[in-house]
Amino acid sequence: MTDVTTSPEPAAAATPESPDGGQAPARMSQREVLQALSGLMVGLFVSILASTIVGNALPRIIADLNGSQSVYTWIVTTELLAMTATVPLWGKMADLYSRKLLIQLSLALFVAGSLIAGFTPNVEVLIVSRVVQGVGAGGMTALAMIVMAAMIPPRELGRYSGIFGAVFGVGTIAGPLIGGVLVDTSWLGWRWCFLLGVPFTLLSIFLLQRTLHLPVVRRKVRIDWLGALLITAGVSTLLIWSTLAGSKFAWGSWQTAVLVAAGVVILALAVFVESRAPEPIIPLDIFRNRTVSLATVASILVGVAMFGGTVFLAQYFQVSLGKSPTVAGLMSLPLIFGLLVSSTVAGQLITKTGKWKIYLVSGALVMTVGMLLLGTIGADTSVVLISVFMAVLGIGVGMLMQNLVLAAQNDVPAGQLGAATSVLTFFRSMGGAIGVSALGAVLASKVTSGLTEKLGAQAGGGSGTAEVPDLKNLPDPIRQIIADVYGSATAELFLIGAPIAFLAVIAVVFIKEKPLSTMSGDERLAAETTAAH
Repeated sequence: MTDVTTSPEPAAAATPESPDGGQAPARMSQREVLQALSGLMVGLFVSILASTIVGNALPRIIADLNGSQSVYTWIVTTELLAMTATVPLWGKMADLYSRKLLIQLSLALFVAGSLIAGFTPNVEVLIVSRVVQGVGAGGMTALAMIVMAAMIPPRELGRYSGIFGAVFGVGTIAGPLIGGVLVDTSWLGWRWCFLLGVPFTLLSIFLLQRTLHLPVVRRKVRIDWLGALLITAGVSTLLIWSTLAGSKFAWGSWQTAVLVAAGVVILALAVFVESRAPEPIIPLDIFRNRTVSLATVASILVGVAMFGGTVFLAQYFQVSLGKSPTVAGLMSLPLIFGLLVSSTVAGQLITKTGKWKIYLVSGALVMTVGMLLLGTIGADTSVVLISVFMAVLGIGVGMLMQNLVLAAQNDVPAGQLGAATSVLTFFRSMGGAIGVSALGAVLASKVTSGLTEKLGAQAGGGSGTAEVPDLKNLPDPIRQIIADVYGSATAELFLIGAPIAFLAVIAVVFIKEKPLSTMSGDERLAAETTAAH
């Protein structure tokens, strides 16, 4: 049997008793929780800001570095890939080591990646920097939810969802706006999109050191590094295939057969290794829990549909609608506002009533409707109409995404909180990476074929390698053709995503609603440990 010991992190104002001692840790007051969340929220703000600020600047970055449409997709995909592959490892380490130290380490990696990106000489170094950023973001994404679950009972999480929603909303709103201003300001430029987050990240590390005090669980076990390596390799192989298929080689080619077969075999080996490991990275028995299994399926579908479609909206605003980066940033506000309002209101209502399933089902339905509406956009769609469609999508995502994690955390033993949270985050990120890769390949293919059809073979650039156009250097007739092609291609991505989103509706309908616990994760762990002894 695994040995478990706990000790409080140094400098804690009130050191909780060890679960082994049979006493539950002292319940944190609301003030103490808010203080502890301060550094956590700054860290989340940095992660969100970094992704949104870069997304709006990517068209200009790719144009300046002479990148292609495929490179555009790779810059997004590599961060998602690195984040996806490392989330389970971060989650497992959170069940074994100091969660505070792990969060600070993830933020330090984020600083390193941001500095490399800020001084990148070419797209190749930029892609490497995105990998480093992705590893750091993977830690922050998983650990933030784990720490919140350790401090706050599921029934009361909604009370703090307003703070989380506000940070998410401000970070997402500020990112495109700041990114647009930086790109449009000649004496600053897009490199500051990466460098700007560095001081905020350092501030987060400092605040976490001062305010976050949690019991440290130390287990005398070894990390399943072989399982981690196989999971990373298998997922990476399939993502590389989905990115290159349709552009570098045909979907039905021998390259597809080799990459898919290799990915499946490696993942099968990963399952075999995980099933025999004493402390697996992804504990397979967690999927015997119906809530976790269905929430995982829904998270994958949400990731594919939402990330796969929305990541290309900034490009649509600039290339198809001809907006500047700053205006493109402003155009993302309706989606974020819808997400912020729905997640905050739903969280408060869940805390008040204890009912949560209705928000999962409603959110999945509204998200599907939003995807269908965005499937009608084009180069001549009015900004008002696009704003309404985006708000609908945001409302659905706001009700659904965070509450999937809440449902899973509420239905697993406290000792598996890290595993359950990281599993959902992992599969949502994997869905997002697959969605961006596959739909990015579809977009590149549609754009290339559309431009070839209307402007000739030379304009298409051959099989998905056409450079992302810099519209300001093109004559009006050519610009209009490119705008139409990008508009119709982007709409098709949402039409592909809509039925995928509807599958999430089916998944959440079968989740069984259970009363939300009134004990925090650390209190539940103490009670479970005492009962086991």
